[in-house]
Amino acid sequence: MDKQYEIDILLVEDNPNDAELTTRALKKHNMTNSLEWVKDGKEALDFLFLQGHYATRINHKPRLVLLDLRLPKVNGLEVLKAIRANPETKMIPVVIMTSSTEEQDIINSYKLGANSFVSKPVDFNEFIKVVANLGFYWTLINKAPPINGS
Repeated sequence: MDKQYEIDILLVEDNPNDAELTTRALKKHNMTNSLEWVKDGKEALDFLFLQGHYATRINHKPRLVLLDLRLPKVNGLEVLKAIRANPETKMIPVVIMTSSTEEQDIINSYKLGANSFVSKPVDFNEFIKVVANLGFYWTLINKAPPINGS
């Protein structure tokens, strides 16, 4: 298996500043060796389902998806719905990581099968801490079923 195609974390985030902070937080805790960043919902779906630019990518599913809700092209809830509807991806843990604190976003996320909902802290240090804890828990502590398991 070629390491360059193994992805532990798929970061779906349109805001370059938030993506940079997330990457820095994960890097600080040695969790970015296998991180892929996509900038919108369509690109996330293309990545996960080997379409478009990613049609020739070797099919290694991420161990975790960090998913923003407010995305261009396809919103985060639609991405989540597509992940849960497909037998190949339905078992991948999906953490909603968004600036939203709206109760309806939380309810809709869990109804569609999110594993966790985290509002992005505004404070830089708190943001770094939250992301590091998420990465650590979901990639190292959590015992997930095999991605291709049913």
